[in-house]
Amino acid sequence: MLTRTAAPGPWTLHLDTAGPDADPAVLAGLPVPATVPGTVHTDLLAAGLIEDPYLDRNELLTPWIGRSRWRYETTLPAASLPVAPGAERTDLVLDGLDTLATVYVDGAERLRTRNMFRSYRVALDPADDAGAAEVAVVFDAPWGPFDELDEDTRRAFDSPSAHIRKMACNFGWDWGPTLVTAGIWRPVRIESWSVARLAETRVEVRAERAGAGWRGVVEVGVELERTATAHDVALVVRVAGAERSVVVPAAETSARLVVEVPVADADLWWPRGAGAQPLHDLEVELLDRVTGEALDRDDRRVGFRSVEVRRDPDADGESFAFVVNGRPVAALGFNWIPDDCFPHRVTHDDVAARLRDAGEANANILRVWGGGLYESDDFYAQCDELGFLVWQDFAFACAPYPEHEWMLEEVEAEARENVVRLMSRPSLVIWNGNNENWLGWDDWGWKERLGDRPWGERYYLDVLPRVVADVSPHAFYWPGSPYSGTPEVYSNDRSRGVVHLWDGWNEQGYQVFLQDRARFVSEFGWQGPPAWRTLTDAVHDDPLLPDSAGVLHHQKAVDGSLKLSRGLAPYFDEPTGMADWHWAMQLNQARALTFAIEHFRSLRPLNMGSIVWQLNDCWPVASWAVVDSAGRRRPAWFAVRAAFAPRLATIQPRDGGLALVLVNDGVEAWAGTATVRRVGLDGRVLAEQPVTFEVGSVAGTTLPLDPALGTPGDAGAELLVADVDGAARAWRYFTVDRDLAYPRPRLDVKAVPLDGGDVEVTVTTDTFVRDLTLHADRLDAGAAVGDALVTLLPGESATFRIAGADPALAGTLAGTLADTVQGGEVLRHAGDLVA
Repeated sequence: MLTRTAAPGPWTLHLDTAGPDADPAVLAGLPVPATVPGTVHTDLLAAGLIEDPYLDRNELLTPWIGRSRWRYETTLPAASLPVAPGAERTDLVLDGLDTLATVYVDGAERLRTRNMFRSYRVALDPADDAGAAEVAVVFDAPWGPFDELDEDTRRAFDSPSAHIRKMACNFGWDWGPTLVTAGIWRPVRIESWSVARLAETRVEVRAERAGAGWRGVVEVGVELERTATAHDVALVVRVAGAERSVVVPAAETSARLVVEVPVADADLWWPRGAGAQPLHDLEVELLDRVTGEALDRDDRRVGFRSVEVRRDPDADGESFAFVVNGRPVAALGFNWIPDDCFPHRVTHDDVAARLRDAGEANANILRVWGGGLYESDDFYAQCDELGFLVWQDFAFACAPYPEHEWMLEEVEAEARENVVRLMSRPSLVIWNGNNENWLGWDDWGWKERLGDRPWGERYYLDVLPRVVADVSPHAFYWPGSPYSGTPEVYSNDRSRGVVHLWDGWNEQGYQVFLQDRARFVSEFGWQGPPAWRTLTDAVHDDPLLPDSAGVLHHQKAVDGSLKLSRGLAPYFDEPTGMADWHWAMQLNQARALTFAIEHFRSLRPLNMGSIVWQLNDCWPVASWAVVDSAGRRRPAWFAVRAAFAPRLATIQPRDGGLALVLVNDGVEAWAGTATVRRVGLDGRVLAEQPVTFEVGSVAGTTLPLDPALGTPGDAGAELLVADVDGAARAWRYFTVDRDLAYPRPRLDVKAVPLDGGDVEVTVTTDTFVRDLTLHADRLDAGAAVGDALVTLLPGESATFRIAGADPALAGTLAGTLADTVQGGEVLRHAGDLVA
């Protein structure tokens, strides 16, 4: 039976050739112990030779690392070669090399690589009793392919990431640092085997209609590698538990079998919120036909579901909607970027925490963005278990890509390996060709700059769809995000396909979202700073200001600070103090996302998808994330949680007036009553309209409001509030914050310590209070609040639960900030939180 064991260490890291501006003190400290999996940056950091590049402006001290040549070395002891006594083959298996690597065994070159997204295998020679294998992996500078271009080509293809099959965001992004990594970034192991092994196992799992019920279909295809002595051996491939097998005749290396199993409605795998996620064990075994000996096996967990993307022509263009097990699904979720610039540091618990953030925000889909990675098996396994739909980009983003023959071959091999790896995942529902490359061709001047040079279209319309169709023929492939369905129609056409909406952030303010009637939005967002504690732990400027050097360094967007201010200007005066600036920008991010999501959802069923840019951060930075790199939830997270609620009430402009729009993305119909009131900021009811409603599953209904209700006597002193059975309260204002006559808040704040160290904080107000938020992390680094952005009418109360604070502080929480909005200024109000 094939045996697997982690390659023994220790490994050491050496410098072969230093890049320009290398620090002599660092060079003097080499070599250092190396971690595998790991990267050069983290090994140097662990050895104390560089400062943490996430802090202050230390990133600026590291560019030489990505322009240097590095070498990892280890010795594989003779006892490990082979691991299994009598094995015919022993292989060194490298799951991920980043990126331009040459592998030497006992001084002989055995392998050259140029793709971060593939795995590799090197056959080892059995060592004699006194010997051992010396392994070296040498990494050339990732900048090399770009630096070696002639000036004309560099101008035409101006993104270094386009010339190397490597995580594009390593070269910097508008939310990420430039930390150009090298190293053995995924595990290394030794495999010993005899006769044959499963070189490739393709498992496609689906549910199909069978009369009134369902049947499950499992299609298994394998490619085998035989040893030289096993050429004439007949083999058997068996799906354990299904009593199905197929004989692989001597000399052949391919086999295929299909298994059908009964599946009841209760056994279908559903997206979260639509049903359960039952998973089943599947084992594919390779056997010697004569001896019955098990030679290799592949174990996985699978789920049965049907998936289609419905694209029906209609009066508004063409729909784009996911349909799972025959039911339409409203896709609400987030774009996912690498959770760390050094991906080997991302643990199972880190993934679980981020998925918990997404799930508790009522998301059901995650888009794995093309400038990052094909994620770990653990990521997809957790998505399977939790019911997240996964939209998987291929690794292309925001650049024209040359179509060299070597790169065409690399991309095909990379695509095949990753489609094979992920095709059995019930969570995976779409393969997407690229991120914003069609948009670049249409809008970013590529046509003029590139002329008749190939720019990547062949990948998206030929190589990638061909691989998907060949390997996983029932999977859905889409050529890009955004993309309209054909190169003949503008890629970001709002009437069809999927769109990215960035005019609001970049130029026009978030009110512009109201003009978009997009069918499916796969990117939109608004920027804000990370949590206060996350920012101040990473940036130590004195004084700390919105424009101090460290703060600006942790703002990677072009004109990002200007856009933050410009986006705030319609609603608030520019704050002068750092704390007020920080809160104002966080609040505006939350407001923008609420505005956009409620608008898109109010178009149901015309719009069937809203994927926010973005869920997570890879380092402490001003960004579009709703959860920062320390795992702290920004106010925007709470805004999205409310806007993604399965049942949503929102007041929207319709036909020159206002309407109460009710959106039900749940499985069951929704019926009840609602009362819409126009009230003064003093709480007086000025007008009222009761309504009854019924909304079907994954549907919306629009209830026009009486014009008298929507016409204020004093826009600055009145608002609309809707109380709806089964949904959170909806609010609408007649003017912007600057022009609202907010009363100065009068808050009564009480804190009660709970068993286990949590604290319950109750805030009661005698006045109207909007977006009340407790910033517990300012008091204690580990403290987190369970709610935020709470709006109260006079006489109402809200209760907040603070978890994770130091128990010693539980009874003395004076100084916790209760932030609210007053008269167009952002004010802080410190409540007396003494228990």
